[in-house]
Amino acid sequence: MIRWGFITVVTVFIVVLLYGCTASPRFGSRDRPSDAPAPSEYRHRAAVLTIEGIASYYAHDFHGRQTANGEIYDMYAMTAAHKSFPFDTIIRINNLENDKSIIVRINDRGPFVEGRIIDLSLGAARKLDMIDSGITRVRLEVLEWGRN
Repeated sequence: MIRWGFITVVTVFIVVLLYGCTASPRFGSRDRPSDAPAPSEYRHRAAVLTIEGIASYYAHDFHGRQTANGEIYDMYAMTAAHKSFPFDTIIRINNLENDKSIIVRINDRGPFVEGRIIDLSLGAARKLDMIDSGITRVRLEVLEWGRN
């Protein structure tokens, strides 16, 4: 006959073992690398490169998934995807429709739709007030090139 104490110990061991095998939380907020200056420090910085075109945004389908630079995508962060700019490039985005402006960091690749120059996170798109339209005309101003 098996003792209840033994069964309890084995059950606790199995629970602890399985708990240790669970995945880490998928969602994290990492607006910028820890060594990057705060966006306010870029407010008056001159642009290194300026480009105009169409911006779009991406959100729910990618939230919690890995970005091209290895981070976990946080749709509420102030980040963006660009086809070729180095990761951690800091960009000022000016919405040419309403004159709103934000600063984002490149952490992903895209957009993969012809005619668009940048894909913004949902958080960035909200600050630019472009959620309803889904796309908007923007001016990108590269403030600092990333190191990668």
